[in-house]
Amino acid sequence: MGSHRRLVPSGFDRGASAALCALSAAAAALGAVPAAAAPHDDTRAEVDRLYEEAERATEAYNKADERADSLRGQVRDAQDHIARQQERINVQRAELGSLAGAQYRSGGIDPTLALLFSDGPADYLDKAAALDRITVHQAGELKDLQEAMRHLTQERTEAAGKLAELEKSRRAAAAHKRTVEQKLAEARRLLNSLPSAERAAFDRASRSGRADMPGLGDAAPSSARAAAAVAAARSALGKPYIWGAAGPSGFDCSGLMQWSYAQAGVSLPRTSQAQRNAGRQVPLSQARPGDLVTYRSDASHVGMYMGNGQVIHAPYPGAPVRYDPVGMMPISSVTRV
Repeated sequence: MGSHRRLVPSGFDRGASAALCALSAAAAALGAVPAAAAPHDDTRAEVDRLYEEAERATEAYNKADERADSLRGQVRDAQDHIARQQERINVQRAELGSLAGAQYRSGGIDPTLALLFSDGPADYLDKAAALDRITVHQAGELKDLQEAMRHLTQERTEAAGKLAELEKSRRAAAAHKRTVEQKLAEARRLLNSLPSAERAAFDRASRSGRADMPGLGDAAPSSARAAAAVAAARSALGKPYIWGAAGPSGFDCSGLMQWSYAQAGVSLPRTSQAQRNAGRQVPLSQARPGDLVTYRSDASHVGMYMGNGQVIHAPYPGAPVRYDPVGMMPISSVTRV
């Protein structure tokens, strides 16, 4: 799971916090702990539940933060356009001022007096024609100015709405971040309450994923870009799980998928829920290396299928990017990007 990126920085340190991407993966790993050394069942179940809740909150944070990133760009573009519009209006106003001055100088007196003071009828007619042209042009310029001002007012209203939405998204991200931190703190408190031997067994189990890649056999990626994403994901093996991170020094689960496909020139959404719909869904029996495997009914965790019944993923804090069995938790979907 993870987050992202930036009118002004969001204020969250994406590389500093650890949260969870999938502790249900830990449940599979814990099965390897000898019964005598296993943590108390109730404590283990509660820790697992807290990690899952933290993971869902992480995905919600990622979604809110991604929305904030998009809004920052929209607000920045709107402000740039408003500034250009304001400059254009200022120029139009100056031009209208010049026209008004010309009108006053050329025709701001009674026509009879203008004829009297002119050098002759021909001179008067020239001045009158010039005045007509100025008046028509001035009317057109005034209409353009009024239309530009109307658009500018509308754009400012829309920009104000986006700013309000941006602030709302930032507050939501901050709230989800606090939820993640609370869940993880509670999980750590429970783990620390275990006897040292059981806690050590739990920690060993949480790091028991494969560090090597079993032979892929005849399995091959479905495309050149999938092959490039597989190579990128494999290069991340052993990198730490970092909450909200999308590489290259650390990852959460959806961050690893996004970064891996970015190395292949493919832009994936930030959250695992959105990544589930980033391509064509295929049956697990047809999965090929590079396919995205999302887990649980809410798709709150994601890994990349690597062949031979294995996925590569960023599991949760304390467990680095590693291989695990594809069936480590309930599968939601398999997506071919």
